[in-house]
Amino acid sequence: MLKQAAYKQQSVQTASPGELTLMLYNGCLKQLRIAENAIKDNHFQQKNEALTKAEAIIKELMITLKTDTEVGENMMRMYEYIHYQLIEANIKSDLMALQEAQGYVVEFRDTWKEVIKLDRQNRFGGVTPK
Repeated sequence: MLKQAAYKQQSVQTASPGELTLMLYNGCLKQLRIAENAIKDNHFQQKNEALTKAEAIIKELMITLKTDTEVGENMMRMYEYIHYQLIEANIKSDLMALQEAQGYVVEFRDTWKEVIKLDRQNRFGGVTPK
């Protein structure tokens, strides 16, 4: 377990900003899956912990987002909406709100993967992100 934690820390420390964003999206999705299962199993404390972590990840994405363009402003509105849906999912154990937020995060993650892939192809001849 210690080796895994050390590897994870090393991965974060050596990741590019784009790779860090991808890690945030993947971490958020992991927490959303945990929350979804917890809602289905009536494990309310686990649901709350997972959704609180997912909310924190979305807040981190919001803090680091550059909003000096129309695209950035639109992304901020989407993050705000996702954050709202996560709060609704947590307060009401609302699977539909959770799944809607999850759908957007999957879309953003997949788009971000493509951006990283294209960037790497342009710079290095193509190493695909995880």
